[in-house]
Amino acid sequence: MYYKYYKIHLKKQFLLKVKFLSLFLFLGVNASFALNSYSQSTFLSINAKNKTIKEVFSEIEKSSEFIFIYYEDALDLNKKVSINASGENITEILDKLFEYTDIQYIISDRQIALSRKVNADLSNETQQGIRITGTVSDDSGETLPGVSIMIRGTTTGTASDSNGEFSIIVPSDTSVLQFSFIGYQPENIVVGKRRILAVAMKEVVAEIGEVTVVAFATQKKESIVSSIATVNPSELKVPSSNLTTAFAGKIAGVIAYQRSGEPGQDNADFFIRGVTTFGTGKADPLILIDNVELSSSDLSRLSPDDIASFSILKDAAATALYGARGANGVILVTTKEGREGKVSVSFRFENSLSAPVKNIEISDPLTFMKLHNESVRTRDPLASIPYSDSSIAAREEGRNPYVYPMIDWKDMLFKDYTMNQRANMSLSGGGKVARYYVALSYNRDNGILSVDPVNSFNNNIQLNKYSVRSNVNLNLTKTTELAVRVSGTFDDYQGPITSGADMYNNVLKANPVLFPATFAPDETNKYNDHILFGN
Repeated sequence: MYYKYYKIHLKKQFLLKVKFLSLFLFLGVNASFALNSYSQSTFLSINAKNKTIKEVFSEIEKSSEFIFIYYEDALDLNKKVSINASGENITEILDKLFEYTDIQYIISDRQIALSRKVNADLSNETQQGIRITGTVSDDSGETLPGVSIMIRGTTTGTASDSNGEFSIIVPSDTSVLQFSFIGYQPENIVVGKRRILAVAMKEVVAEIGEVTVVAFATQKKESIVSSIATVNPSELKVPSSNLTTAFAGKIAGVIAYQRSGEPGQDNADFFIRGVTTFGTGKADPLILIDNVELSSSDLSRLSPDDIASFSILKDAAATALYGARGANGVILVTTKEGREGKVSVSFRFENSLSAPVKNIEISDPLTFMKLHNESVRTRDPLASIPYSDSSIAAREEGRNPYVYPMIDWKDMLFKDYTMNQRANMSLSGGGKVARYYVALSYNRDNGILSVDPVNSFNNNIQLNKYSVRSNVNLNLTKTTELAVRVSGTFDDYQGPITSGADMYNNVLKANPVLFPATFAPDETNKYNDHILFGN
């Protein structure tokens, strides 16, 4: 029975080889296989100029559900290409992309396996080495298309076709074939005397498919029925040291509004898909940073450079995962971790201008006096008016400013704009046992209060924020990892006793003609090192 099966199997393999060989010789060794309905019905638009092939892969993955599987060492993905495709399917795009390269591809569902083109000329097989054929399947016997097959120690490899079959030429019997596929444990097989291999790969359940953080675990993305919005951390980098100010207009379903731009008081209030808790209950979403519940103030101080992923659970399914605290939505933030490799240093410095988006126009002092008199007359014709005609005339003529003052409090106490600075530096790296990510951040936000050069102190608002973060991952055993997360934020604030908003309200209510703002020093006070205030 075994011999009969083996003979039939060899016959089928031979016929398949002849058919594929004829087809390859006719088409010029084109390794594009039959696509599924998703790849046929999905049309993409890509416009890339002078970008690497790897960068084009990233754009395709962002705008679709396709995932590229490859060994970087086996392919030249740093080659610069230019491609312009509008409303084309994935096959047409990849044919253009790989037109002048030695890369071949196989599409299976949403996975695209890449490998180098293998010489199919059978007449040179004996000179090249030993041809090995076979099939790749999972534990249940289902064939696996798109499995990467590499000869260990070389950059030569191929991938299994849509039927899970493969063919590769190895140098000798001692060659080792490495089989790898997303969601499955890698397999290393010594060729030996075998020429036909049947490889069964074992599933790794925790890595199957695209996974998403759910509560305090992971789950396959296709099995999630709730609405999840994922934001690229680079989109959260705005000219502000407050992370919550970056939400407005960036995330669908999230409504954010900022009440003040004053440093230290500039947190934006936000809620997800409306307010589900009324009365005195909290309407804020549940905020988890590295699976630790924190407040919106903690989120506002988080540096975008430290964020690895930012997701929002927006519907009622979040309640099933996090309980009643998830009724208003959940914000999930994961900070960066160190990766195995050499030390990587990153530094970013920004300088920005900050100015009010809207100002209230205030009448000049003369108009103020005339309108004040008019308002008194219209309400009580018998009442005495606040300002006499001679007082108004004296100001029109520009007489003694200490006797007849005209003060523009707003222009005197506030600037048109201010300058803010932000800096971030991080170190990451590690080995097989320990990996680290260490970051330092500094933000300096200034107010728009004017500082008189005569002052011996700075009366303007100034908020200095210092943040430090240390993420360390240790492999205690092959199956146990210890993650240590340490972070701290320190604020150094100086400013007026009342808030900046109170200062602005006082300016609007201050009488511009009641008294002079300051007096010039006379002979008695000429050596004073402070302002001689009016009133």
